[in-house]
Amino acid sequence: MLTLLVLLGLTPVVPAHARVASAHIARVSTPVAVLEDVEVRLDWPADATVGELSLRAGRVRADELGYRWRDLRWTCPLQRGEQGRWRCEGRVSGGGGAPMRLDVAIDVARTEARLAAGSSALALSRNAAAPDLTRVDLVQVPVSWAQALVAQAWADARLKAGQLDGRLELRVPGQGPLQVSGPLRLRGLSLDTPDGGIAAEGLSAAMRMDYRQFPGQTLVTLQGELRGGELLAGNAYIALPSTPVSVDLAARRWPDGGWELPGLSWDDGAALQLRGALSLDPALDVRDASLQLRSDDLAPLQARYLSGWLGLAGLADLRMSGAMSGRLEMRAGVLHEAGAELREVDLRDGRDRFQLLGIYGQPVLSGDGRRDSVLGWRGGALHGLPFGAAAFPLRSADGVIALSQSVTVPALGGGLMFEGLNLRPPRGQHGLAFDFGLSVENLDIGQLAAAMHWPAFQGNLSGRIPRVRYAEDRLDFDGALTARMFGGSVEVSGLSMERPFGTAPTLSADIALDDLDLQALTGVFGFGEITGALDGHIRDLRLVDWSPQGFDADLHTDPQWRGRQRISQRAVQDLSSVGGGQGLGSSLQAQALKLFDDFGYRRIGIRCHLAEDVCQMDGLGSAGAGFIIVEGKGLPRLTVVGFNRRVDWPTLVKRLGDVTSGESKPVFQ
Repeated sequence: MLTLLVLLGLTPVVPAHARVASAHIARVSTPVAVLEDVEVRLDWPADATVGELSLRAGRVRADELGYRWRDLRWTCPLQRGEQGRWRCEGRVSGGGGAPMRLDVAIDVARTEARLAAGSSALALSRNAAAPDLTRVDLVQVPVSWAQALVAQAWADARLKAGQLDGRLELRVPGQGPLQVSGPLRLRGLSLDTPDGGIAAEGLSAAMRMDYRQFPGQTLVTLQGELRGGELLAGNAYIALPSTPVSVDLAARRWPDGGWELPGLSWDDGAALQLRGALSLDPALDVRDASLQLRSDDLAPLQARYLSGWLGLAGLADLRMSGAMSGRLEMRAGVLHEAGAELREVDLRDGRDRFQLLGIYGQPVLSGDGRRDSVLGWRGGALHGLPFGAAAFPLRSADGVIALSQSVTVPALGGGLMFEGLNLRPPRGQHGLAFDFGLSVENLDIGQLAAAMHWPAFQGNLSGRIPRVRYAEDRLDFDGALTARMFGGSVEVSGLSMERPFGTAPTLSADIALDDLDLQALTGVFGFGEITGALDGHIRDLRLVDWSPQGFDADLHTDPQWRGRQRISQRAVQDLSSVGGGQGLGSSLQAQALKLFDDFGYRRIGIRCHLAEDVCQMDGLGSAGAGFIIVEGKGLPRLTVVGFNRRVDWPTLVKRLGDVTSGESKPVFQ
């Protein structure tokens, strides 16, 4: 259309007998674009019906649409038809881009143009009776053709793939705003931003668009359906279903780059319905929000909308069911209030780490005034350990949710009492944080052992942790837990965890053992039989993904024990296997010792310092090249010596497994 404006000015002055005419025009202005440094040449042989038109524009600017070209060239055969209609169709190129075909037809009443490259085409039609209106038809147009126009509203967007079909109306009134409106069909859209914060892949849509550009603002409305594809915005990842998702959006862009969305609607059927309004600052962070959401079926939410956030929390395999509704109010970037209504919600971890069943209530998070609410569940399990129903009375103010009174959760024949809970949701650069007090009340260690598939321990676990604190992906426990078992106690202190809800969680702790009855302990583990009492410690314990990576262990009999201290032949052989000793061999002395069922001992001790998957072994003291594990007493006097001071940790674990399973037994010859 732009080139034909030049043609109309040129052709009346070309004499019929002229063979060549040319013109240089400094500037051609239209409502849509400006051409500068324009050169036109028409070569029309005498008496010919067709002339050769060549046009070059040094610069072309359509500022309101965002387009700019340099060195635009078009060459075509110019024909004059009936009723003063002109037509020219030929190759057009500019700015080093791939050449296209431009076909232009013009008469007194109408102007028509078609730009094509392969199967892609953009056609324009304009009627002289309505000079402000141009109709544009798009057929398989690459989205890259719209890059400049999109950049007017979103400078960082980079359109990478996709096709557009549709019919748009472009209005450029003399006094009003530029307006582009009409239906569009989008297939296979891919885009991203330079920082990778926003991206789309394989997105398809059928929309009706209205775009208006005013001097101080830009207005955009979209109504239609999305079908399939993926969206990424920060940590939010959306995988759209193949079924249609209805979208209704009204947006206003301000000169500072901020956005206001006074009307927003998203309808994904039973999975998610969202209504409300938003405003975003120039960095696209939420400034104000008033949103209401509803899900009558939570099952699809994880895969469609929540996998990005859940993946960061190590919950990528979380399964959900039930229903909920919620609301969110933000003002000037600060939370005013958020609330939810949960209806029989079940959460099940795909790796069986936990499950919460029958979650109900209407929890509220308030940014200012106090709000009271309740959150409860019917039951659940943590790493296979079941717990019972509980209801938590909550109170929220100043962006914190707190327990208004202590709550005991039934578990393992006893209870876990939570008190003083304070939970702070993620805000700004700060992630989730919480702290609470915990009392462990008479948990049945027998039930714990059965649930964890351990040997049949007996006893109870009690203790109080004054404070449990979670922040920056780390969980710290003050105080200690004490388990009363085997007639003595096991105390766990210095307990902490890194990435407790993420990948490869790390646990650190110190463990102290005091006066454990060895006869009961070895009976449970199938470790022969030893009478006496066991003391010791496991310091600087560090587990990564629940596998030991380091510790300093020292296990020894209690020197204050006043009872009978005996060790069976089976226990001698098992201790020898663990320590790399010889056990009862085939010597004459060994044959004589095998006549005895058990032996007296003065002391038993074994140590292991684990580092880099190797245990540095030691015992009560040195014995030549070895170390003493059992120091005998009385007659016959038996001493057990270990010789392997460096033992591969997996090998040691296998030895312990063989011992406790009964596969390591003395062989009598």
